[in-house]
Amino acid sequence: MSWRNLICLTCLMAATSTGVAGEWTQWRGPTHNNVAEPGQMVPTTWNDKQNVVWKADVPGRGHASPIVVGNLVVLCSAADDEQIQAVIALDRSTGKQRWLKEISRGGFPPTHEKNTHASSTAASNGKQIFVTFCHHEKVEAVALDLDGRIIWRKDVGRFLPEQYKYGYAASPTIYKNMLIIAGDSDTSAWVQALNVVDGQVVWEQKRPLFLNWSSPIVASLPGGDQLLLSGLHMISSYDPSTGKVLWQTKCLTMATCGTCVWENDLIFASGGYPEAETVAVKADGSGVMWSNKVMCYEQSMIVHGGYLYAFSDKGIAFCWDAKTGKEMWKERLQGPVSSSPLLVGDTIFATNEAGTTWAFKASPQKYELVAKNQLGDSGFASMVAVDGKLFIRTSKGDGAGRKESLYCIGTK
Repeated sequence: MSWRNLICLTCLMAATSTGVAGEWTQWRGPTHNNVAEPGQMVPTTWNDKQNVVWKADVPGRGHASPIVVGNLVVLCSAADDEQIQAVIALDRSTGKQRWLKEISRGGFPPTHEKNTHASSTAASNGKQIFVTFCHHEKVEAVALDLDGRIIWRKDVGRFLPEQYKYGYAASPTIYKNMLIIAGDSDTSAWVQALNVVDGQVVWEQKRPLFLNWSSPIVASLPGGDQLLLSGLHMISSYDPSTGKVLWQTKCLTMATCGTCVWENDLIFASGGYPEAETVAVKADGSGVMWSNKVMCYEQSMIVHGGYLYAFSDKGIAFCWDAKTGKEMWKERLQGPVSSSPLLVGDTIFATNEAGTTWAFKASPQKYELVAKNQLGDSGFASMVAVDGKLFIRTSKGDGAGRKESLYCIGTK
């Protein structure tokens, strides 16, 4: 069935959030650091039959992670042949499709073979759903209600890379009543905040003209909230309320794809082009504390209990002392890697591009494997954890036979 027919046949169903406890409403989750809310018990072992609560077919292709809001699981996807970008909402309990809303048609830019035209994760404030797509040489932001009706749409900024046409990937983040979006390229570079009510610009900052794919994130740090963004040969901090530049620390390389992480008064980031580097900088912008040559290019890292954990591009798991950068241990698993690890309780889940997930303890003492799992044959979207369940986007097959799925993993 074609994407067009699927849209025409989709019935719009009411979506309510009554009685639902936990949510995962944007990229990096409830505390913006890819750490699940405490007290959850999720399965550490699974496959396409074991511990599957439900499985849903996902039309099109995308690397956007799912978000969970109310009784909905929402994700972005794109049909390459028909050049359609859309938002899909599934029933959280059953996985049945509640609605599918076409956002744009045509104007797809060239992109890297590992990227997609739906790599940006949606965001929600519990009342609206916000998505960003790149098409017709621009980034467009769209607000929908929980029934999939479009409330407003806004052309945010030009996005037309010249040197490397690798497409768009940054996810938006929500701060108070603002939707914050970044678009870095060698022809136009900006970070912008829109009012969630009507899409009007609250503030905008121009950035240096370099290629970069990182997502902005708001960190609660000593002294107040900071909007962090890595790449362009630095880590930048902005006042999320006004867009004012707080500080910029020279470090890293030109291009990063991962999102900054932080703990106490330290901020961590990694990049991969043209050089590889992982760094720790002071949260007041006073300088670099330590660095190494490990490459976590596309994926983000995890910081927990004074230690920084990473799953590098080459498939090596690392643990460093967050304050000093001392290597506590490393373990060769298998790469390449694009998705970001997730921490649930004291267990880290790290997935490679082949859809293999290692569950290991978040412990500085040694690498301690809990389980190794296989689901589908690809793993680009980052998994999320809500109310004791894991939501995992994967696919199986290649070319015309490729099929994407979203799994809900949990104890039945």
